Amino acid sequence: MLKNTITLFIFLFGIGIINAHELSGTVISEENGKPLQGVGVYNKNTGAYTYTNVSGYFELDDISVGDVVYFYQLGYKNEELVINESHLDSTVDIYLVISSASLDQVLIVSKVNTLSTILNLDLKTSPVKSSQEVLRKIPGLIIGQHAGGGKAEQIFLRGFDIDHGTDIAIDVDGMPVNMVSHAHGQGYADMHFIIPETIDNIDFGKGSYYADKGNFNTAGYVDIQTKKTIDKNLISVEAGQFNTVRAISMLKIWDGENSNAYVASEMNLTDGVFDSPQNFNRLNIMGRYNYNNYKDQEFNLSLSHFQSKWDASGQIPVRAVESGQIGRFGAIDDTEGGNTSRTNIWMNHIQHFDEHTSLKSSAYVTQYDFELFSNFTFFLDDPVNADQIRQYEDRTIIGAKSVYEKSFHLDDHDKQLKFRAGVGFRYDDVNENQLSRTKNRQELLERLAYGNVDELNAFSFSDLTYKVNKWTFNPGLRLDYFTFDYENLLTETYDSRSENQVLLSPKMNFIYAASPKTQLFLKTGLGYHSNDTRFVVATREEIQAQNPDITIRDIERLPTALSMDLGTIWKPTSKLVINAALWALFLEQEFVYVGDAAVVEPSGKTRRLGVDFGLRYEIADWLYFNTDINYTVARSTEESDGQDYIPLAPDLTSAGGLNFKDLNNFSGGLSYRYIKDRPANEDNSIVAEGYFVTDLNLNYTHKNWTFGLIVENLLDTEWNETQFATESRLIDEPESAEEIHFTPGTPFFLRGKVSVRF
Repeated sequence: MLKNTITLFIFLFGIGIINAHELSGTVISEENGKPLQGVGVYNKNTGAYTYTNVSGYFELDDISVGDVVYFYQLGYKNEELVINESHLDSTVDIYLVISSASLDQVLIVSKVNTLSTILNLDLKTSPVKSSQEVLRKIPGLIIGQHAGGGKAEQIFLRGFDIDHGTDIAIDVDGMPVNMVSHAHGQGYADMHFIIPETIDNIDFGKGSYYADKGNFNTAGYVDIQTKKTIDKNLISVEAGQFNTVRAISMLKIWDGENSNAYVASEMNLTDGVFDSPQNFNRLNIMGRYNYNNYKDQEFNLSLSHFQSKWDASGQIPVRAVESGQIGRFGAIDDTEGGNTSRTNIWMNHIQHFDEHTSLKSSAYVTQYDFELFSNFTFFLDDPVNADQIRQYEDRTIIGAKSVYEKSFHLDDHDKQLKFRAGVGFRYDDVNENQLSRTKNRQELLERLAYGNVDELNAFSFSDLTYKVNKWTFNPGLRLDYFTFDYENLLTETYDSRSENQVLLSPKMNFIYAASPKTQLFLKTGLGYHSNDTRFVVATREEIQAQNPDITIRDIERLPTALSMDLGTIWKPTSKLVINAALWALFLEQEFVYVGDAAVVEPSGKTRRLGVDFGLRYEIADWLYFNTDINYTVARSTEESDGQDYIPLAPDLTSAGGLNFKDLNNFSGGLSYRYIKDRPANEDNSIVAEGYFVTDLNLNYTHKNWTFGLIVENLLDTEWNETQFATESRLIDEPESAEEIHFTPGTPFFLRGKVSVRF
């Protein structure tokens, strides 16, 4: 079947396979003499490119005398090879020298996700200092925390209030972070099990244009790759205001010729900025084993454990602060908080059958538990016991994926063909998924939802990358099959329901390399996010009983998004990169299961139109500037004008910074993030206030030692990190009120850091 599919693709594009002149060889690190994997090899004359495999080997087809071939990788100085007669059909060794990451090392190649290379330059220029900062590196993505630091962040991207991950797919080394049918919210993505110092690079893409990305890939995706190996041991300690301490270590425990291993650990403690101490603690530990025979295969095995516990002050109403009842950092109910843990084991393996054929496989097992206590409405529903809720679940996830990839020699100069096909599955076994009314975290008052979820997603995909002259065509197709099972434990009799769904998602991307400095692209595709199993198996009558005002047409178990991007990446000089895009995203009508209330709320068809702009400029070898500006118009298409705002959808955001390095042993940077005022409800009568916040970090390095200062909110801006339009009632109020409820942003926050590498 696979052979027939490949043959069909080749026939459709009218190409043959023949022998042609090629350049092959090995790219080696000059520092240690070991082959380098993932080095880009780019023919400036033809635009053809490839990457070195696990043995550092590359093969570049259809070269001619006079072609200029670049070898590039962030963190290494570029090498250039001018092809002469002796290079044709020959083998060469290329040695790369370690160098500071710079824009010189970024080439505009015809890839669908070229911007990821630029993002990783930002990452290496200004490394992240916390797990939540990982997402802040994504251009146009804004996050906010509103539950004591232990809960997953709220995410905003492309005019979406993504909540905790409903419309962005997040992976770590091929292991999914998002949780389906989660007790708190669909797509819940808690990234706090990632130790920031272990991050090697980030791959990201906006829109739903990628055949290998499935559930939750509507607004975009983020793939985080952690370090396979470490060069030196690291011990670092931070301490600062609000009784904050953070300690991390990364230690090599084995360093052989073909295999090595390291262990990383992290501990976080803080009371936070609030009047009621958060008593926050988080522990992370990760171990990784890497084997590479530097010939035809590589294997990685990783284990990690994360656990966290915290108290929280929750979201507070504006009226309570303005009346003087509490301060900005006070609480109406400070018994909120929670605890969570996640244990993972995952593996990745790549096998090269020959220079043109490979098979990548990954598998993972995750054990996860979650418990969260919240009170959003105070005394609205229960004036005696208050409205505290408990959300809980105990989950096991098992999954695997294999991807077959093959490249072909073609019958003409300036042509490349690569075929890719993959299959995989993910199975979630969720026990005691529940929402309960509680009192003081101790007393169970009432169960609102209580059951067991079993959800299976089996999938396959294939895509083709065909490059001819300056054009690259990238068609793709993805097939997803879902089984949703729910056992309701609240009923007196056995109640188990099941639904099956199938979805086909086509993709089509076009890239035009106008010159080695300019790329134009048009991306199109269908994406989706699954709905909560408890909603999927519900009947129309049950949904309407929960919300009599809604009119149900079609129940969408897998709501689909159609998106399109038209844009350019331009590198006019070796020190400047500019990117811009016009985009549109149309989301199919859906109904959303709300974990905080165990009810279904309607969400009609929506339309989002936007503009993205980014600029990276290396002012000097030691000074780097970056900025991203994103504008979106997000509206419901089924409501009248003035009633069609999408609550909390950001319209104007921006983030960037100015960073310096290697300046008399000093390094550091100043960064900012901005979000404009935005509607908090459908008619814009309640407004969520915007903010502009700046952070600073300074480091001094002496031999193996680094001494640093980290300042969050340098200008001590008064800002609200998260905001919601919520109806609530305080204990002494006769009537409820709907207004902004907010979590205050961190004030001026100073920490010191000492690190040593050995």
